[in-house]
Amino acid sequence: MILHDLDVTAQQFEAHTGWAIKAEGACKAELCVPLGGAAFDLEAVADKLGMPLVQDAERALWALGPSSLGGRALTTAEAPELVLPDLDGRPFALSSLRGQKVVLVAWAPY
Repeated sequence: MILHDLDVTAQQFEAHTGWAIKAEGACKAELCVPLGGAAFDLEAVADKLGMPLVQDAERALWALGPSSLGGRALTTAEAPELVLPDLDGRPFALSSLRGQKVVLVAWAPY
């Protein structure tokens, strides 16, 4: 999430990250992380969820990274649904390989 300042509402935070701010804390699906009941504070929530928050002062921008609860970048080993064309142009779903070991290789020319 790229920000121009840290004045973000709980609704904007949820729309960009999927974490809903509720009375019980920051929640995503069945997982809730207690926040202490204070008003929404982006820096405090980012800290509790293990989301890196860095500033580029030269460009006056902030970047908020993904949550990394427990100090790990991935909170699950389950890949999201991904459908791409195979070599013949037919749609291929990653989920068709569920239960098998899969190696994903990504490359970008930038």
